[in-house]
Amino acid sequence: MERAFMTRLLQYVLVLVGLTVASLITVPAHAERIKDLGTFQGVRPNQLTGYGLVVGLAGTGDDSLDYATQGMKGVVARFGLTLPQGINPALKNAAAVLVTADLPAFSKPGQRLDVTVSALGKAKSLRGGTLIMTPLRGADNEIYAMAQGNLAVGGLGVSGADGSQVSVNIPSAGRIPGGATVERAVATGFDTAPTLTFNLAEADLTTALRVADGINRTFGDQRAQATDAVSVNIAAAPGATDRIMMMGMIENIEIKPADAAAKVIVNARTGTVVINGAVKIHPAAVAHGKLTVSVNESPRIVQPAPFSRGQTAMEPSSSISIDQEKKPMVNFKGGASLTDIVKAVNAIGASPADMVAILEALKQAGAMKAELVVL
Repeated sequence: MERAFMTRLLQYVLVLVGLTVASLITVPAHAERIKDLGTFQGVRPNQLTGYGLVVGLAGTGDDSLDYATQGMKGVVARFGLTLPQGINPALKNAAAVLVTADLPAFSKPGQRLDVTVSALGKAKSLRGGTLIMTPLRGADNEIYAMAQGNLAVGGLGVSGADGSQVSVNIPSAGRIPGGATVERAVATGFDTAPTLTFNLAEADLTTALRVADGINRTFGDQRAQATDAVSVNIAAAPGATDRIMMMGMIENIEIKPADAAAKVIVNARTGTVVINGAVKIHPAAVAHGKLTVSVNESPRIVQPAPFSRGQTAMEPSSSISIDQEKKPMVNFKGGASLTDIVKAVNAIGASPADMVAILEALKQAGAMKAELVVL
């Protein structure tokens, strides 16, 4: 058993040495590590959420909100205290909050997590508050961490007696660095699954094939196979030790991802237009002009002749002018690149809004073979 393990360890060391030597000899253009392109299935963070109570506020809490009152009753009940029936304390110095955190993969009991605390009710500010011990639950409603600590609030809110208010950033939310302690680990299942699965962050058939080819070329066998545009299945011996070694090797393999598809991103609200380098323009001519019509009303006051019985009257006076700004027609030759497009659009003086109209027209005319995405 020990000899087999040492043999596998030696194989992985040889692969690592080969990767190091290959990287020193040549690095493909725009090569990226596989670990930067996606993640292994099961190795992911999990979201945690909890309901808690923040105390110690300077009169900016929830006052008599039922959420905060019920939370306070639950807190004091832990210490054997019971509030009389029918009495709801005015909790101006306390606030009901929701606590959220991300539980990273492979987190172990005792490790610390950063938590975000957000006011749930009508609390104006959480500045200076302290979060009382709050259980954080996962999607399965099991407790995975406990949170408690003093809040760091970056916002500021001030109100005057006359109702005037000044707010800087968001004072009703804050963070507690290292404010939660992991109580339970989440099983990833990567060591017991029949195969390892690597999922790309962005679906691309070419990149998936290159990832599988890079893994097979590095290990000298056919253990990796692309199953679709996202997933690459990798045959691996069961057991955490062997798989961790192999995953570490795979993450550092460098490949050249596929070029991005031609896209034009248009934000109609802000007028932002982004064109990637894969966009090409087929032969087309573009003319852009601006027509401005102005109507000015300048009414005149007409006075009657002296000693006449006439009345003062207002005589309308209108002037209409038309201004048409002339711009040259731009001829796009076949295969125009991103640089050519930018130069041409700047030459005709098109604004971002005009550029959107020009790109849409080129798309409709079939001169631009790219995906037009409007946000």
